[in-house]
Amino acid sequence: MNPKVKPEPDFEFQISRPEDELSNLVQGIWTAQVPDEKGRTVVKPLYSDAGSGIIFNLGCNISIGDENLPSGVFLLPVKKVAQSISLPASAKIAGIRFHPAAGYGVLGDKPSKPILLERDDTFASGLYHLFDELKHQTQSEQQIKLIFDWCIANLATESLIPTPLEKAFSAILCGAAPGQLSEETKLSQRQIERLFNTWLGMTPKHYQRIQRVRQVIQTVRERGDIDLAELAVEFGFSDQAHMTREFKSIAATTPGKFMSSE
Repeated sequence: MNPKVKPEPDFEFQISRPEDELSNLVQGIWTAQVPDEKGRTVVKPLYSDAGSGIIFNLGCNISIGDENLPSGVFLLPVKKVAQSISLPASAKIAGIRFHPAAGYGVLGDKPSKPILLERDDTFASGLYHLFDELKHQTQSEQQIKLIFDWCIANLATESLIPTPLEKAFSAILCGAAPGQLSEETKLSQRQIERLFNTWLGMTPKHYQRIQRVRQVIQTVRERGDIDLAELAVEFGFSDQAHMTREFKSIAATTPGKFMSSE
């Protein structure tokens, strides 16, 4: 594992993306903290990726959207639009981010808001053992390794997502319209809608919207200052205005403002 570090004066963030069999389920293992001496709250956007996750709040209270999260282990829901996370000085958090639908396969749950796990719960007991280890480890690289080792020991490494749903995901990323998924999956449109609702809590169309905006975000981060009109054409928007409307609806900002913030 080679954690990616994003250096900022008031915010320390590291993420590692599994490249082995764990990559079937997990898109990232991460840590973040706000140094004590900064003395101010850091607010960061959480862009929707149609995935869910587990967050370990190792310190003081934080908030995600309108939800206050005390110290503990939380299941995070799939969100259809961006939210903000507020981290006061001395905040320390870490987590696991699942691929779309993988969280439901692993956890068997699809919460509508962050759910605090109880220590005496059978499944949560292992996570709280990890939580205690993370609290006693001050190095981010070692925290990521602890989480990685826990995932290898406790999570199935094969994909848990139904094959028709995986085919639908792939088709959408390759530019297929939601109405064309029956041909790819050999399911009726109603069956496809039911599959997306069960595993993600959203329609295929909304999943497509999220992935388009996510592709724009990733491309801007990789290429930097690029022409927005060309970007709109590249990812199948009718024009730049259409991309801006979708971006604002899903990411709660505009492509131009996002570009200037990176």
